[in-house]
Formats: sequence, structure tokens, C-alpha cells
Amino acid sequence: VSFASILFIAIGAGASGALNMWWDADIDMIMKRTVKRPIPAGKVQAGEALYLGAALSGMAVMMLALSANLLAAGLLAFTIFFYAVVYTMWLKRSTPQNIVIGGAAGAFPPLIGWVVATGSMSIEGWLMFALIFIWTPPHFWALALFMRSDYDDAGIPMLTVTHGRPSTRRHILGYTVVLFALAVGTGFTSIGGPVYLVAALVLNTLFLKGAYDIWNRDEVASEVDDYAVERKFFKLSLLYLFLHFGAILAEALLRPWGLGGW
Repeated sequence: VSFASILFIAIGAGASGALNMWWDADIDMIMKRTVKRPIPAGKVQAGEALYLGAALSGMAVMMLALSANLLAAGLLAFTIFFYAVVYTMWLKRSTPQNIVIGGAAGAFPPLIGWVVATGSMSIEGWLMFALIFIWTPPHFWALALFMRSDYDDAGIPMLTVTHGRPSTRRHILGYTVVLFALAVGTGFTSIGGPVYLVAALVLNTLFLKGAYDIWNRDEVASEVDDYAVERKFFKLSLLYLFLHFGAILAEALLRPWGLGGW
């Protein structure tokens, strides 16, 4: 995968983020987590964000088509549309399944990268898509546990708002169990190998332990320590994803030397 292709995928992601912030400017001014974003902070006008997002979206798709292939460019265009329109304009404010379905937008980039490299949407690309898709709900629900008032004030129907924290904790544990099975199972596929499998076992054991601790938490105890366990799990989820895909990359780099893969 060329640097140019990675750059254009990243620009497309940034463009969809600009469109998201244009549409969500009203609620971003309400939420403590987002009040310092460029539009609420007065650094950028909403119209400027719209024009920038639209222009960068078009440029990223066009340049990826020229530097890679039409299938990858089409997937990038769909991803931008899915995030900016389907998730931002519809799902986010209408259903507690917002980040479950909308999580697909964040899961598409590795699939796009796979299509850039191979020209096809084979099972390996979909496995990487699935890893991020299943990882997304526990990641964002952990955030929603200690930022519930933000979502409540903004009128966003996150699971913590519509179903309460106990239900959200159960959902986090359930998704993490599925993620454990998927991630470890991926270790026995063509993108896996011994290095990845060891990393997956360690990372997913730690992640599952964190999810269990969240599920086992008493609400009073959480309020007393300002949701320390939930905040720790949220930070762990970021490191988890970085190291997880780092292990996949390590397998790919070791394979030409006869050290990666099965």
C-alpha cells in the first residue's frame, strides 16, 4: 500500500469528521467533551467546515481512484457517506444502536486498505473490518458510562440514557466475549500467526478482564471514584486496538523472512 493511498484514506476520514462537526455543531456546544471543537470554540464557522469537508471528500475519493483502484475509491466514498449521513444525520440522534450500526464507518478503513493492496474484498479484509466493528460498542459504551450526563443533556439516545448503566455494562461484557472469540480465531487465519496469536490472547484476556470488572461494578462505588474503572477500560480500548493491528502488521512484515504466518 503506497503512502499516497494511506494519505487519501486519512484525508477522507478527516473530511467525514469535518462534515460530522458541521452537522453536530448544535450539540457539540452543549457537551463538555466536544465544546472545545473548532466550531463551538469559534475557530471555524459551520459553513467553512461544510465546504472543507465536501471538498476534501471529493478530492480524497478522486485521488484514491487515480492512485489505487476504483473499488477502493468507491468504498471510501461509501464510508464517508455512511458516517456523515447515515450515522451523523440519522442514527446518532434516533436510536441507542447508533454506535453499533454506525461503527461500520470506523471499521471500513482497513478493508479499504486491503482493497488498495489486493484489488478485492476478500475474507482477510472483512476480518479486520469485523474486529473494529465488534470493538466499537464496548469502546464507546465505556465512554458513555462516565459521560452519560453529556449525552443526556444533548438528547442523544446512547444506551446509558435509554437503558441505564447496568444494561450497558452487560452489553459491554457480551460484546467483549464475542470480540475475544473473533480476535483469537483470526490468529488461525492467513493474516494471523504465532506472533499475532500470542498478542491476541494477552490483549483480549486483559480486555475481557476489564469488561468483567465493569460488569461487576456497583453504581455507588463507580460514582465515589468518578468511574475510575470505566475510564481505565476506555483508555485500554485505545491501546488494545493499536497493539492488535500492530500485531497483524508484524505478521505481515515477518512473513517474507519465513517468521510470520503458519
